[in-house]
Amino acid sequence: MAQITSQELHQQLKNIFGFNHFKENQEVVIHNVLNGKDVFVIMPTGGGKSMCYQLPALLMEGTAIVISPLIALMKNQVDSLRNFSMEKGIAHVYNSSLTKTEQADVKEDLFNGKTKLLYVAPEFFIKEENISILKKIEISFFAIDEAHCISEWGHDFRPEYRKIRNVVDTIGQKKPIMALTATATPKVRHDIQKNLSMLDADVYLSSFNRPNIYYEIKDKTKDIDKEIIKFIKNRPGQSGIVYCLSRKQVEDFAELLQVNKIKALPYHAGLDNNIRIENQDKFLMEDIDVIVATIAFGMGIDKPNVRYIIHYDMPKSLEGYYQETGRSGRDDGDATCVAFYCYDDLLKLEKLMKNKPFSEQEISKQLLSETMAYAESSLCRRKHLLFYFGESYDKENCGCCDNCLHPKLKMEGKEYVQILLSVIKELKQQYKEKHIVNVIIGNETSEIKKFKHNEIKCFGEGQDKDEKFWSSLIRQMLFEKLIVKDIENYGILKLTPTGEKFLKKPISIPIVKVNNEDEDEELDESIPVQKDGVIDKVLFNMLKDLLKSIAKKENLPPYVIFQEISLEDMCVHYPTKMDELTQITGVGAGKAQKYGQAFINLIRKYVEDNEIERPQDLVVKSVINKSGLKVYVIQNIDRKISFEDIAIAKNLTKDELLTEIESIIFSGTKLDINYYIDETIDLYHQEEIMDYLMNTELDSLETALRDLGEDEYSLEEIRLMRIKFLSDMGN
Repeated sequence: MAQITSQELHQQLKNIFGFNHFKENQEVVIHNVLNGKDVFVIMPTGGGKSMCYQLPALLMEGTAIVISPLIALMKNQVDSLRNFSMEKGIAHVYNSSLTKTEQADVKEDLFNGKTKLLYVAPEFFIKEENISILKKIEISFFAIDEAHCISEWGHDFRPEYRKIRNVVDTIGQKKPIMALTATATPKVRHDIQKNLSMLDADVYLSSFNRPNIYYEIKDKTKDIDKEIIKFIKNRPGQSGIVYCLSRKQVEDFAELLQVNKIKALPYHAGLDNNIRIENQDKFLMEDIDVIVATIAFGMGIDKPNVRYIIHYDMPKSLEGYYQETGRSGRDDGDATCVAFYCYDDLLKLEKLMKNKPFSEQEISKQLLSETMAYAESSLCRRKHLLFYFGESYDKENCGCCDNCLHPKLKMEGKEYVQILLSVIKELKQQYKEKHIVNVIIGNETSEIKKFKHNEIKCFGEGQDKDEKFWSSLIRQMLFEKLIVKDIENYGILKLTPTGEKFLKKPISIPIVKVNNEDEDEELDESIPVQKDGVIDKVLFNMLKDLLKSIAKKENLPPYVIFQEISLEDMCVHYPTKMDELTQITGVGAGKAQKYGQAFINLIRKYVEDNEIERPQDLVVKSVINKSGLKVYVIQNIDRKISFEDIAIAKNLTKDELLTEIESIIFSGTKLDINYYIDETIDLYHQEEIMDYLMNTELDSLETALRDLGEDEYSLEEIRLMRIKFLSDMGN
């Protein structure tokens, strides 16, 4: 295609999407694709990756093939793109869930050149029959989203991704490749580029800083439920997500919120698929305000106006924490992220790893250590997070986290650190935290009496401080690397060389002051406000009601029509004409034409009824639109990890894991579980069960157990063999 200037590209951005400016690196990435170059894009969650392929796809000849594992994301983006255009066929999802009629419609639009973006899952992309279709159409470029799935070193490895390059070569059209990810260490980055044969591609790494997000860590106390309920009730009508580690906790807390008249629903992988989809849709459509979820929720859910994220439990890694908090404020509006921290929670996670291979333990140990360090740190949260991702942050005070707005009080800690290290050494570095603390505070437990540790010199030396103080000091010293926890030996505490050096020559060391009254603190309500104008709240609520009614009529999530940040802009500038509406943030000409008249009419009447004096000039702000459990299970089965270990790592029962595996099989993914079956079921039983499954017309585990004989066979054996049977024969 002809060269397009920067000015022309900005004009297209405004005309199509209603935005005045690109986010970091978007423009240069788009120019490179338009010029036929391979590009590798690393952008954090909410950084605007989708615009990098959406805009060039609409401008180039042919169809862009977008490969993504996130079905929900595909659907959301297709719905959104169709609302920027009057042409329904402009974007399609093409997968096996479509009826034959729907598949025929997609193919017709493809062959007629109507479709500019075709979204496919990697499993679908590599099928022979689909490759033959793609050979017949003109392709503009290939966009590979969640590209870290290519790498075995990535956290969501999917074997299908490693076949993508071969399929691209088979299709035979020399077109640019765009790889996109929000997570990429240098090792993963190289693996992606090597596998896709794009080592010469230009790499664009965007900042991981999300300046609109406020970060806060709170001590988890007995009043956590009350605190969260109060926090949510102080934000009526706002969308939020509460993350919990276990499915049971998700369901219990969702129920608690409902009882307290908060519109909330649960979401986790163990729910019936229809219920899970229904709950997700209600959240997207804003029929409810809060989703209580495990990490299964959020991958690919592009809901721009999530205003808060609450972590009931600390995540297992800082990477997970960043990804989950990144699901808020994707419209560039303000967002609040609060995590409740309890050291015992991390201890539980640590204990779950003790039966894992040593290498896995070490990785998990490091990840948990980083999480603990972040929670315990008195440093700027933003600085700490960015440092973790290899990015420096020069400001001493970000003005948008708890540690910067409310610095923790410090005190001289030399004397207390001496006591702690001396006790650990006197106990021959053979005991865990709880025992050490009891010795320090002089608590004569049965275990202490048994080992006569109540008779040693240092017993009770720190009784002027309580258990909470000494536990906090231990965690701080772990962070300072004066002590280390030996997971191989059940978490006993040992001195590091730095700790030994300190004991020999103590120096001044500031420590965070622990205030016992902290437990009664409430969630900070003084979150910084970053709006450019005063929002007319009455009009905002009226516009939101109108938006929801139109959304229901169109059967679309409200944000697909207009984002909240657009409504806020309308409430500052009161557009009463179509040309004024197109100047509102996020409102392009297409959207204005399609949905704008009802909003203009409402605003005009409101302005007249209330004698509002409108601003003379519209101030234009910039904003832009921008795999969980299943992937983990597939990845670890590919690695031949035992089912028991997989279940423990994900806080699942064996039954819950098998249910998830069945779901994967039913969705059409082939799994090789022979390694586990061969270890747990004798060959004779395997043959008998398989023979039975081959010859029965009933799909009932209970019937199979009765027919085969309850005395000789177990329900789990039959269930495992049925999984193998369905995978081998049906996928």
